[in-house]
Amino acid sequence: MKVCYLAKVNGVVQGVYFRAEAQIQAIDLSLSGYAHNQEDGTLEVLVCGEESNVLQMLDWLEEGPSDADVDYIEAEQVPIKDLNHFSIG
Repeated sequence: MKVCYLAKVNGVVQGVYFRAEAQIQAIDLSLSGYAHNQEDGTLEVLVCGEESNVLQMLDWLEEGPSDADVDYIEAEQVPIKDLNHFSIG
């Protein structure tokens, strides 16, 4: 079953290649969506795809790349978005 989750990643998540690594993970898991830095220092990540793959991505977001220091993530299921790639911005 396809699902979409919108996650807010809190901690040291900007300037540590988090978005680029998230894109690699998403592509490896055949997910679409985006990862965008927010003005408050958090990272907003939308992930859409097969539920098991989305859940794997949410687990990865809790750790992130090696230079990141994730305090916590907030994630909620959102309506399905018709996206065909994973972008960073």
